[in-house]
Amino acid sequence: MSERLQPGDTAPAFTLPDADGKQVSLADRKGRKVIVYFYPAALTPGCTKQACDFTDNLAFLAGHGYDVIGVSPDKPEKLAKFREQEDLKVTLVGDPEKKVLTAYGAFGEKKLYGKTVTGVIRSTVIVDEDGKVERALYNVKATGHVAKIIKDLGL
Repeated sequence: MSERLQPGDTAPAFTLPDADGKQVSLADRKGRKVIVYFYPAALTPGCTKQACDFTDNLAFLAGHGYDVIGVSPDKPEKLAKFREQEDLKVTLVGDPEKKVLTAYGAFGEKKLYGKTVTGVIRSTVIVDEDGKVERALYNVKATGHVAKIIKDLGL
């Protein structure tokens, strides 16, 4: 199982393809705060709710200096379908090899309906302007999570 990140850790660098196949890099966001959230699969009910919540709050978060990047193991084609179908404005990137998911501690053993399985652990990591982990939240709920982040950040 991958190690979970702690506040003060350097956020693992990544460059992944977005829904259009363009490369999105954490390094390109240096100087801005970034909310990197990890979700199991595009086009599923919980992940749709979470992505819509981030989209609905994107302007508010951007106004407070935060960019939002959603990471899943999906390929760009599925991300594009997800974005179009749900009219998402949040940046979605795919990590089919699960290297970034693993580096962020968002892939490993978890409980699902009472069974232990290996998969994506719904997580959110808030990275500061210098690329350091400000907060690392694991096993978060899809519903109400964005409101909780906004409240916790005091925005």
